[in-house]
Amino acid sequence: MRDEHKIGLTLGKFAPFHKGHQLLIETAINEVDELIVLIYDDPIINIPLATRAGWIREIYPKITVIEGVNSPNDSGYTAEIMKIQEEYVSTILGNRNISHFYSSEPYGEHMSTALNAINRQVDVSRNIIPISATEIRKNHFKSRKFIDPKVYMDLITKVVLLGAPSTGKTTLAEKLALYFDTQWMPEYGREYWENHQVNKRLTLEDLLKIAEIHSEREDALVLQSNQFLFSDTNAITTYLFSLDYHGNALDELKNLAKVAESRHDIIFVCDTDIPYDDTWDRSGDVKRKIFQQKIIEDLNTRNLQYYMLKGTVDERIEQVSKVLSARENSKF
Repeated sequence: MRDEHKIGLTLGKFAPFHKGHQLLIETAINEVDELIVLIYDDPIINIPLATRAGWIREIYPKITVIEGVNSPNDSGYTAEIMKIQEEYVSTILGNRNISHFYSSEPYGEHMSTALNAINRQVDVSRNIIPISATEIRKNHFKSRKFIDPKVYMDLITKVVLLGAPSTGKTTLAEKLALYFDTQWMPEYGREYWENHQVNKRLTLEDLLKIAEIHSEREDALVLQSNQFLFSDTNAITTYLFSLDYHGNALDELKNLAKVAESRHDIIFVCDTDIPYDDTWDRSGDVKRKIFQQKIIEDLNTRNLQYYMLKGTVDERIEQVSKVLSARENSKF
C-alpha cells in the first residue's frame, strides 16, 4: 500500500519554461502533496541551468526544484539510454519515494515503471497548450503568449547605449529598433528635464525619480520586444549627472546604478566623433567630452565590458549588428 503522502515528480530541460510546462506542474500540484521538479543541464542549450531553475522557483515557490548537474544528454528509447536515464533519476532522488510521475512524453511509461509510480501523462497531444520549447526557441516573440512574463524578460537581450549628450544615442536607439523590428526605450530623463528643470538643473530627488521611472518603463517594454530591447541610457548615467550637478547622489540612486551594472546584457558607448548639436539645453562640446570621459572611467571602475561605437549611424548599426549576431548565434 502506498504512503498517504503523495509525492510527484516531473523532469525536463524547461528551455525555456512555458505554459505547457505550467499546465503539467499545476496539474501535479492539484493531485499530490509534494512536487519535485528535476531540471536537466544541457551544454548545447545556452540558457543557464540556474536561470531555468530560478523561473520555476519564482513562479512556484512551494515546490521543490532540483538542478540536475551532469545529467545525461542522450535521449531515446533504447534499453541502454532508458537505463542511464532511470539510474540518474534514482541517484538524484535518493530515498525519496515517488508516487506519481508527470510528463507529456512517451518516456513517462518507462520512467514511472522504474520509479514504481503512477504514469500521469498530461496533454500529450498538445491540444490544450499547442506549443513546445523547440518552437519557442525558433521565435520566442511569435510564441510569447505561451510564456510567463518572468521568463520572457530573460529571453530578451537588453542593450543599452551610453554616452555624453549629443553622441547620437537617441537616433541610434530608434534606428536600431526599426532595423531589428523591435522596441526602444527613450531617455526618460530628457522628457522629465524638459518639464521640471530650473535653470538647467534638477534636484537630487528629481534624479532618483528619473532613474526609477526609466527602469519601470523599460521593464514594460521588454514584454513587447522582439529578441532585443535598445535603451537610451540607464541609471549609471543618471547617477553621474547627479554627481555632476550636486557632487553626490542619494543612496537609492547609487543602488539603482549598482543594479544597472547587470541590468543589461550588452553595453555600447557612443563616441564623440560626430558633430556637436549645440542646442539651448546643452552645455557645450567641451562639457560633452568631459562627461564622456566620466562615463568611460565609471564603467572601467565598475569593471563592465562595453563596446565603443564610432562613425555614421549606418556604420554604428553595422558595428552593433556584428556584436549582437555573435551573441545570438551562441545563445541557444
